[in-house]
Amino acid sequence: MELHQIRYFLAVAETLNFTRAAEQCNVTQPALTKAVQKLEHELGGPLLLRERNLTQLTDLGKQVMPLLQRTFASAQAVRARASEFKRKDVAPLKVGLAPTVSASLLISPLGEISKHVPGLEVELVEGAPDELAEMLLNGDLNVALVGGDNAAGARIDQWRLFTEKYVALVPTGHPLTQKSQIGVEDLAEAAILERVGHDGDEALRRSIFPEAEPPFRHRSRHDGHLQHLAVAGFGVLLAPEHMPHLDELSAVPFRDDAPRHSIHMLVIQGRPYSPALDAFVKVARVKDWSAGHGIQPSAGHASALAV
Repeated sequence: MELHQIRYFLAVAETLNFTRAAEQCNVTQPALTKAVQKLEHELGGPLLLRERNLTQLTDLGKQVMPLLQRTFASAQAVRARASEFKRKDVAPLKVGLAPTVSASLLISPLGEISKHVPGLEVELVEGAPDELAEMLLNGDLNVALVGGDNAAGARIDQWRLFTEKYVALVPTGHPLTQKSQIGVEDLAEAAILERVGHDGDEALRRSIFPEAEPPFRHRSRHDGHLQHLAVAGFGVLLAPEHMPHLDELSAVPFRDDAPRHSIHMLVIQGRPYSPALDAFVKVARVKDWSAGHGIQPSAGHASALAV
């Protein structure tokens, strides 16, 4: 089955006239008829009833026509997309975000990139770090941001962008809001809300609760759900400092000597960068991530400025 066969059939189905269909497709009538007959042979039956002054769709023709219309439209869309890409009218960028990395971090860098990369089209995908690494390797993502010290693997380049404190998210008026900073001992009697299957969980357990199992009682895979549980008084939610939170919650930071949360950027090693990815990597490596957050740029930040 070839696209020109589908196009010729659709022209006949629209005009119900082989002569007008041939004119519309800018081919001779015998060529159009031969192509339609070949399509009918491939589909196993006649698609059109041909009479001297009347042409009609058969039952098979009526059944396959919507499918062939969608097939032809999809092919046209693919061609248009490819043409746009060649002309640099479109610059796709697929960014993977681990659950403890908020999309709010991307507002500034993506805004900067859009000024210099015409046709930027961003797609954000959330997943656990191992899922994002697999998507990178398969070409389903261009870049990923993950939390914690993850083993990226031999084929993946990794840059630490910044580190930040953890905070305890509690309802406004909670006793912890009376403190400017807290330690693990302040959570001794608290129920901790657990992120199920999210990155950084093990690091969080080891760093904030190094000698005891965290007192988890309620859990969810979604940070938004956990925040609502925190508002309802079901427990304390531990989160990276950059993470946006509901207005009904207050963020109480851990002491300066507490372990910190790190954010890393992952990109496939040796794979050619698209213009959008090249711009993202450069902006991410030189950006002052501390603006607006209690964040410390990574040790490699200064050297990245010279890249």
